[in-house]
Amino acid sequence: MQIIRRAADRGKVDLGWLTSWHSFSFGHYYDPNHMGVSVLRVINDDSIMPSRGFDTHGHRDMEIITYVTQGTLEHRDSEGNHYLVPAGEVQRMSAGKGVQHSEYNHSSKERAELLQIWIEPKSKGIDPSYQQKAVPQQGKLTPIVTPDGRDNSVSMHQDASISRLVLAAGESHQLPLEYGVGYLHLIQGNLKLADANLAAGDGVRIDSTSGVEVSAVESTEALWFDLPKG
Repeated sequence: MQIIRRAADRGKVDLGWLTSWHSFSFGHYYDPNHMGVSVLRVINDDSIMPSRGFDTHGHRDMEIITYVTQGTLEHRDSEGNHYLVPAGEVQRMSAGKGVQHSEYNHSSKERAELLQIWIEPKSKGIDPSYQQKAVPQQGKLTPIVTPDGRDNSVSMHQDASISRLVLAAGESHQLPLEYGVGYLHLIQGNLKLADANLAAGDGVRIDSTSGVEVSAVESTEALWFDLPKG
């Protein structure tokens, strides 16, 4: 079974300094038909104006993953972490029993573009923690977030994984499913999946015991979520 979420159908928030497209219900955007997939609760496609960002605010019991696609994000939190997150790097903050943080576009001249991803943790009330790293692409599909940090990935507190898919025009790849439910989010490019064409910002939920094959119509980057059933 495949359920496609088109980019234009997502919820949109425009605050002037922030333009954000919500794949699932978030904040003031509510859609009972799109509340998330398995433990995946948020994919926000954010564009932040120069020197602007999210003031200090709190989170609890969530694995918050940030994937910067353009520019550099500046992170500060109540655990004493202060880091710059450039494009291509992956950041994971485990909010656990409670953490305060802020995120700003570090540039005074250019927009920052990023995906903000929320995944429910396996256990609540854990100690907050932070991890960030560059994960070089290895082949077509590279794990960037996993339960155990395998293959130089960032770790998270859930039996799920996020992998970066990079295909040149004409290339194909079989997306595996280890945990049971798949979700594919296109960052850029164009993919063909069965009889459907997927473009930047599109997402698709996949329920299959064997995964699914995708083919690139043009050069494509996407994130593949392998999520637990239930």
